[in-house]
Amino acid sequence: VQLQASGGGLVQPGGSLRLSCAASGGTFSFGNMGWFRQAPGKERQFVAVWTRSGGNPRYADSAKGRFTMSMDSAKNTIYLQMNSLKPEDTAVYYCAARKTRIIVGAAADASHYDYWGQGTQVTVSS
Repeated sequence: VQLQASGGGLVQPGGSLRLSCAASGGTFSFGNMGWFRQAPGKERQFVAVWTRSGGNPRYADSAKGRFTMSMDSAKNTIYLQMNSLKPEDTAVYYCAARKTRIIVGAAADASHYDYWGQGTQVTVSS
């Protein structure tokens, strides 16, 4: 299984970006799929997670009200729509997938994921 993240770039504060993550190379009955980010010198940080049979995606407090995670099952692709971007959102954004389902609380831990995309850089700056 391979995850390919794309859509990053340079955007001004208050702007928007939509990240995509396409899965290929296997069967796609993931238990969880998530977005994480890592800024220079910092640990990888949870952003959002979708859980199979778990209702709507859940978000980190820093993402609530500004980011929206969605999924297109037909395309085996997840998205992260990011609005009202701030300089502190600057990071490399990674998508991740887990083969079996775990609860949302545990799914916020990056160590629980089986597959990772290569990351896409998001820079928010004027």
